[in-house]
Amino acid sequence: MAPFVLRRFGKHSCLSLWQVLAAVSLLQLTVMATAVASTTNCKVVGIADGDTLTCLTDANLQVTVRLAEIDAPEKKQPFGQRSRQALSDLCFGKPATLQVQSIDRYRRTVARVICAGTDANATQVRRGMAWVYNRYARDPALYDLQREARERRIGLWADADPVPPWEWRKQKRAK
Repeated sequence: MAPFVLRRFGKHSCLSLWQVLAAVSLLQLTVMATAVASTTNCKVVGIADGDTLTCLTDANLQVTVRLAEIDAPEKKQPFGQRSRQALSDLCFGKPATLQVQSIDRYRRTVARVICAGTDANATQVRRGMAWVYNRYARDPALYDLQREARERRIGLWADADPVPPWEWRKQKRAK
């Protein structure tokens, strides 16, 4: 491959395509890191499942968002489609505010999502459409919402023995 030639202080310096790509990737990570712990406004344009949605920002950028601190049933898991539909009813086509917490290993924005004034993360737990994700939960109020949903046996708690998504995924990988 042809090297890129950059002029630096009157001397020539050659960079390989891989060095340029590495620099661009580092720049992207830097930009994404600046987005962490920020607030972004957008419109929800897609729902993947009960804890993942897609937004279109004011800058016309499409962002995949993982709802922070919760884990909803997988699509093929019991209550998976109901959880997805509940998030869709709550957020699809509506303005949203993302309270960004981090970027996950799949490069999704992890955030608390406020759809038309309603905390989607808390609402999914309150309606029994998602578990509190113990591994990442920071908000103790979510545990109270989960306990209330379980006591009222609503949503996934109506099932005699609901399986948390992280255990369901682990069982699927073992097969």
